[in-house]
Amino acid sequence: MGRVENKVALITGAARGQGRSHAVRLAEEGADIVITDVCRDISDALPYSLAAKEQLEETAELVRATGRRCVAVQADVRSITEMRAAVDATYEEFGRLDTVVANAGVMSSGSAWELTDEAWDVVVDVCLKGAWNTARAALPRMIEAGAGGSIVMISSAAGIRGHVPYAHYVAAKHGVVGLMKALSNELGTHRIRVNTVHPTGVSDTGITVGVPIEELAEREPMFALAAMNTHAPYVEPRDVSNAVLFLASDEARYVTGLQFTVDAGSTNKP
Repeated sequence: MGRVENKVALITGAARGQGRSHAVRLAEEGADIVITDVCRDISDALPYSLAAKEQLEETAELVRATGRRCVAVQADVRSITEMRAAVDATYEEFGRLDTVVANAGVMSSGSAWELTDEAWDVVVDVCLKGAWNTARAALPRMIEAGAGGSIVMISSAAGIRGHVPYAHYVAAKHGVVGLMKALSNELGTHRIRVNTVHPTGVSDTGITVGVPIEELAEREPMFALAAMNTHAPYVEPRDVSNAVLFLASDEARYVTGLQFTVDAGSTNKP
């Protein structure tokens, strides 16, 4: 216990799924938490509804139940103004920021040549621009503080392999890796570490491709091949959160530029 004792973490997309799990897991190990989520539907191109404001507050209550403090901020990662407001709220409440987890993400499915402009834009904007906005909102104040820190960006097995049928998601998650690599080099002199985490399919996230997995696997043989992990069909949110915890902790003080897979063997198949 206490692996991130008295640190402060900002986590995006935390109203449910992986983001909620990251918030609770870090709190269990001693961190105070700021959570954000958009809490409204943002595009007709998404085949599911985004989390509600009530779910964001549920996450906050779960964090508080661990004995740690939590601030919930409704914010869209596509907006630098809203993300800067979330960072301001962090410093107003806690006076510091040690860890940033750029977790917010959305996805949909479709052949690359049939995707609409809207479908492409919303996935790339949330997954890639959102990670960039989250980092650039936090970094000036983290650099000014001079205390170092950790930025963890949630990518995907699709950020390593060419999964189908969601080229826009693959492109965005590969882009997150490039952003991580550039930032890890830029921020080395400031002792701010930057890494990505790459899950395979994760249970209970609320994010889907809008088609039953069995139907998609039957329709897209390449999807079925990519979805066949060697260790388990999927991982749990807490498995991903344990990787986030390690990267946020001082145990990883010299770990930067890493693509940390939590993929049940997905990206290492023969």
